[in-house]
Amino acid sequence: MPKPGGYRKAAVAVILGGLLAAGCATRPESGPAAATEVSGMKISSPAFQTGQPIPARYTCDGEDLSPALSWSGVPAGAKSLAMICEDPDAPMGTWVHWIVINILPAASGIPESGPLPAGAVEVKNSFGKTAYGGPCPPGGTHRYFFRLYALDTERLDTLTLANYRTQLQPHILAQAEWMGTYRRNR
Repeated sequence: MPKPGGYRKAAVAVILGGLLAAGCATRPESGPAAATEVSGMKISSPAFQTGQPIPARYTCDGEDLSPALSWSGVPAGAKSLAMICEDPDAPMGTWVHWIVINILPAASGIPESGPLPAGAVEVKNSFGKTAYGGPCPPGGTHRYFFRLYALDTERLDTLTLANYRTQLQPHILAQAEWMGTYRRNR
């Protein structure tokens, strides 16, 4: 026979465990290296599988081309899309490799090395360039997240490298991500 209150403690543990598991499942950055989708939106690249190494041609050790990206499942209420590529493993904090905003929701991707969809605009990245800057980690293996955001606003004309998180956050309807890794061979 269980001790008094034993059933109640077990029930609380089960409920808390379920809540924690559910909370982790909804946060893309907390899950395994896999394509993440929210509300059915997906992003992918034919250049590399999610969680796998990014080919050198898309890095500073190669041609530094932007990889082809495609997406689907953009929610009907989206008025624009934004795409961010960032490296959270950079020694000085998150390094932003690419920011593209004001993408029309009817667009379905960006081909290798561009051009961008009509109306889309690149924003200055951590390299100080208004263009894609490929992986170029100073040491070790880094992760590069290509995140697509469906937004409830048509334009983000005041978005900058310094404010992109706060500018995007209130407008996000859905997001998806594709992650690749890179380690320099030196």
